[in-house]
Amino acid sequence: MSMTIGQRFARLVTDVVVRRPALWRLFRPLMRWEFDRIAPRWDQRRSPGAFDPYEAALAALESPPRRALDLGTGTGRGAFAIANRFPEAEVVGVDIAEEMLSEARRLTPPELADRVRFEAADAAALPYEDGAFDLVGLGNMIPFFDELARITAPGGAVVVSFSAGPQTPIYVPAERVRGELERRGFADFADFSAGNGTALLGHKRG
Repeated sequence: MSMTIGQRFARLVTDVVVRRPALWRLFRPLMRWEFDRIAPRWDQRRSPGAFDPYEAALAALESPPRRALDLGTGTGRGAFAIANRFPEAEVVGVDIAEEMLSEARRLTPPELADRVRFEAADAAALPYEDGAFDLVGLGNMIPFFDELARITAPGGAVVVSFSAGPQTPIYVPAERVRGELERRGFADFADFSAGNGTALLGHKRG
C-alpha cells in the first residue's frame, strides 16, 4: 500500500515521537490541523473492518471496566465499541482535533449519549487523575507510554490497535509497545489479529 504525503508525515511523526516524546510539541499543531481538515470525510476513508482487532482485544477482557478512555478517538468509533461491549461503563473519548470531536458528538447513538462523552485533550498530558481508568484504548494512535501508565488503574488494561498492521500510517511494532509497557508495570500480554489489523492487550499489575 503506497502512502499519501499526509500518511507518510504521520508515520514520520510517530517514529520520532515514540523515540523522543518531548518532540511531540513541535508536531502537535500540524497533526491537529491535518485531522481537523480531514474530519468530515474520515469515516468514508476508513476500511469496513478497521476496528476488528480493537473489538477482538476488548472481547478478551475478563473484567468489565467501570471507566474507560478511548485515546485519539477521532469520530468516536472506538469509544462506541467500548460502550457497546460494556453496557455499564462510562466512556470518555479524547482527541486534539475539535472537528473530529464534533463529528463524534454528531454520530453518537442516542442510546449511548448518557454514557459516552467527548473531550479535547492532548494524550501526552491528559487532564485526568492517576489511575482514573480501568481500560485505556488506542486505535491508530501514537502511544505516550508514561501517560498510559499513569492514568491506567492498578489491575486495569490497555489495548493498542492498528487497523492495517504495519501498513497503518500511525504504527508502532507490537514488540516495542510490549517492551515499553513492561517497563512501566504491565504484564499478561495477548496479541490479536483480525481483518488486516493487529492489537495488543496488556494489564497493569495491581
